[in-house]
Amino acid sequence: MSASSASAVDQVSTSAYRIPTDAPEGDGTFAWDLTTLVLAQVQADGVVGTGWTYGSATCAGLIDEVLTPVIRGRDPMDVPGTFQGMVDALRNVGRPGVGGMALSAVDCALWDLKARLLELPLSKLLGQVHDRVPVYGSGGFTTYDEEQLTAQLKGWVADQGLTRVKIKIGESRGTREERDLSRIHEARDVIGPEVELFVDANGAYTVGQAVRMADRMRPADVRWFEEPVSSDDLDGLASVRAHTSADVAAGEYGFDLVYFGRMCAARAVDCLQVDVSRCGGITELLRVAAVAAVHGLQVSGHCAPNLHVDVLASVPNLRHLEWFHDHVRIESMLFDGARRPARGEVSPNLNAPGNGLKWRAEEAERWVIK
Repeated sequence: MSASSASAVDQVSTSAYRIPTDAPEGDGTFAWDLTTLVLAQVQADGVVGTGWTYGSATCAGLIDEVLTPVIRGRDPMDVPGTFQGMVDALRNVGRPGVGGMALSAVDCALWDLKARLLELPLSKLLGQVHDRVPVYGSGGFTTYDEEQLTAQLKGWVADQGLTRVKIKIGESRGTREERDLSRIHEARDVIGPEVELFVDANGAYTVGQAVRMADRMRPADVRWFEEPVSSDDLDGLASVRAHTSADVAAGEYGFDLVYFGRMCAARAVDCLQVDVSRCGGITELLRVAAVAAVHGLQVSGHCAPNLHVDVLASVPNLRHLEWFHDHVRIESMLFDGARRPARGEVSPNLNAPGNGLKWRAEEAERWVIK
């Protein structure tokens, strides 16, 4: 379909699904046994674009009430214009949190719709610069026992060929340092010396703790120290960064460009984590990546792996993508065309328009809550 023949967005629909985890999951500051996926779909000329976020089912109601009146009737080719209209509509509601997640889901759906209307793979529409996106296995929850952790690590390395893996530390808000260290060394023993080992404290440590832990885990050759302290503590992140050889990363809870600009200016991290299902969708992720490039920083995609592949393939300063266990499992169950890693990488689908995914509505029905 040519751009001139596309009419207007005539339908917006939302739904929400609460999906049990396959085992209890937890990190340094939170624990859960359910994950909620909120789906947004937009339609024009009988073509449907799909996006989603992981958050409260409240996101669906916010899309219905606040964003749909802005989206319906808009030109599906003008995604940035619709994005700005949605941002304006969120002014009195609040963009961070639920507002940002709702915005992100719809923005991703609009880009998918545009690519499908133009009969283009989404990565090509966005300007693909990478054939493959490196990924790292992510899980290693603090709730796992030794057997569970070992099985997951072996599955990533031996079965899926991943060359980077990450586990959670900072258990019980940083009060179990010895168990953290024990699990770090266990992970290193399981994966061997060649695979890169990452850790994520989810902001559980104080600055002093994080610096001390960085020194104590040095023998395990940890390469990536994620959220050693709260992502909101830019001075603390910068202090930890100055005292460790591991790359310090943060940013997964960023909801707009201003947040990421401040993080870059503060020299708080070695790599920005950006979540396309939170930050404002594809439109904002591309802007964040550009600002990061100005500061000499790379970008790593946070979770929602199948939502990230196409946009990250279009980011020149790409580091990698988080292959998060819970979301990989959900997306593999609920989308035809979900990606699978090969030799530690995933590739955009160049043989189908849009994001190349098809929602399995019947399969998802058993978990629907909205």
